[in-house]
Amino acid sequence: VQLQASGGGLVQAGGSLRLSCAASARIFSLNTMGWYRRAPGKQRELVATITIRGSPNYADSVKGRFTIPRDNAKNTVYLQMNSLEPEDTAVYYCNADRNNFWGQGTLVTVSS
Repeated sequence: VQLQASGGGLVQAGGSLRLSCAASARIFSLNTMGWYRRAPGKQRELVATITIRGSPNYADSVKGRFTIPRDNAKNTVYLQMNSLEPEDTAVYYCNADRNNFWGQGTLVTVSS
């Protein structure tokens, strides 16, 4: 497993969760890292990415609520999700862009 994702779970609307994605040092140093999600019955969509230099990019639907910090010392990228909404319910996947590696997916369920 090239990318190890964790941190999903069940949370009430308005709550917070933090997802983590750990990679090897080589993968982490060479890739823009990202989070994607697939909601039930929908296609996978971009949530957020962060470049090697730390420049983030967010989907409009999560701007102001999610952040994607990157810890180069730990070779880990996070997805801090605040003010969660039921529409955020999905399986979340981390991605290493250049190598096109994907994590195993972690389920986030937001109850209303």
